[in-house]
Parts: sequence; structure tokens; C-alpha cells
Amino acid sequence: MTSISLPPDTTATPWGRRVLSFILIAAALYGGVLLLLYWQQERLLFAPTRLPPEHRFTVEGVVERRIEVDGATLSALHFRQPNARGVVFFLHGNGGSLQEWVTGTEFYRRTGFDLFMIDYRGYGKSTGRIESEAQLHADVRAAWRAIAPEYAGRKVVLYGRSLGSGLASNLATEVDADLLVLVSPYSSLRDAGRDHYAWVPPFVLRYPMRTDLWLPKVRMPVVMLHGDRDTVIDIAHAERLKALKPDAELVRLHGVSHNDVHLSHEYVEALAQRFAAL
Repeated sequence: MTSISLPPDTTATPWGRRVLSFILIAAALYGGVLLLLYWQQERLLFAPTRLPPEHRFTVEGVVERRIEVDGATLSALHFRQPNARGVVFFLHGNGGSLQEWVTGTEFYRRTGFDLFMIDYRGYGKSTGRIESEAQLHADVRAAWRAIAPEYAGRKVVLYGRSLGSGLASNLATEVDADLLVLVSPYSSLRDAGRDHYAWVPPFVLRYPMRTDLWLPKVRMPVVMLHGDRDTVIDIAHAERLKALKPDAELVRLHGVSHNDVHLSHEYVEALAQRFAAL
């Protein structure tokens, strides 16, 4: 009778057992990190500055407002001027608070627009905390409904910067406005995450923020402004969105990175021209 020889069981050797143990430990650590990222990703995505309830904003002409949403109160700032042509509904980036984002109103005075800006949950004087993407969109809708009746019949600009660009794009699929402005936009946070953390599988991200799905559905004019030296959200994201919505305008800001967009003369003048053309 012919005997059959089997390959040696390498796991039975001390070396084989060490390799297997290393693989199992590495897999467990990787799984643990992914689980931590899944449940704690708000700590990575959102970087709010909190303000005490007694904080007072001192920008001239700006008044503080409160917007009640499900389980929280959002802090908002509203700049008004006589005979304004309309309003810029501004959704800011993932860091700071209204204290840092509203530092002056000269641009809005010059262009004849009011400004309305909210702090997301847990930012500035807003209460609560961000728990889901759906919650974020619902809060933005609530803020929009609070301000929209005041500007019926006047020009409306929806503006989103960085994190806010996805929120503004989604809102633009649901409301009537005259212009959508996206500054440093991402095609999706899933794509942005892949740029920086290629080892993290997409299903871990609970905030995919699919601007690439929303923007093609937008019917109003769209202008995107993106720095060509942005290392946080590469300009390739804006180029990808431009390909998905060919009638959108893409303004490349030369020599501009992610956090200095507002300091660019090219950016300020491009926006002023688009506002004047409305």
C-alpha cells in the first residue's frame, strides 16, 4: 500500500507558533484600531472651539441668534445691513467656532449681502454633540428654514467651506437659491480619508459626505474655489467634481493652501465678481 507523505506542520515548531501568534496579534490590533475609529471618529473629524454661555461677539453689526433643533440649541450670527440684496448662508469648516470664522463684515458691506452663519453642535456656544451625518444635515435644514422667510424674493447664496462644502451641496439639492459656492470642496469624505489613511477600509467611515452624488443634482449655478497647494483636501477633489458637473465653474487659487484661502486677493475678488453678477 502506497503511503502519502504530508508537508510538515510548521505551526508545531517554535518558529511557526511565533509567526502565527504575531499574525493573530497584528490582526487583533488592526481590528481594535478600526473599531476605535468607527466609534470615536468624531474626535478626528471635528475640532470645535467651545465658548462659555456668557461669551459676547463684538463684530460690528452682527447679532447673535439661537436655533432650536432636535435635542440641542445652535448658536448663529446674523449680519444685517439696510437694503441688502440678499444673504450668504455660510457653513464653515471643521475647526474653531463663530468667534474665529466671523472676524469682519467689510466684504459683505461691499457686496451688499447679509451674512448668516451657524456653529454646529458642540461648537462655540451651540449645545449638544454631533452624533451622525444625518443629524448634521437635519440641523443645517433647520437653520435654513429659520432664516429663509426673511429673504423671500431676494438673492440667496449657499456657501460651504471645507467640511461645510458637502453640507451646502446636499442642502442645494433641496432648496431654491441663486448660487452655490464651494470652497476647498471634497468629492467625499470617504475619498479624503483614503488620501490620508489608505489603510482604513471605507466601511469604517460613518460620515461619507457624498458631494459627488449630490452636486450633479444641483440646478443652481455652482462656483468652486480651491487652492492649488492644498495638502488637506487636494485640488483633485474639485477637479473630480467639475468632471461630474461640467457646467460648474472651478477657480484655481494659485499658491493658496487650505487654511489661508480667505487671505487670497484672487479668492476675494472672484467671489465679489460672482456676487455682483447675480
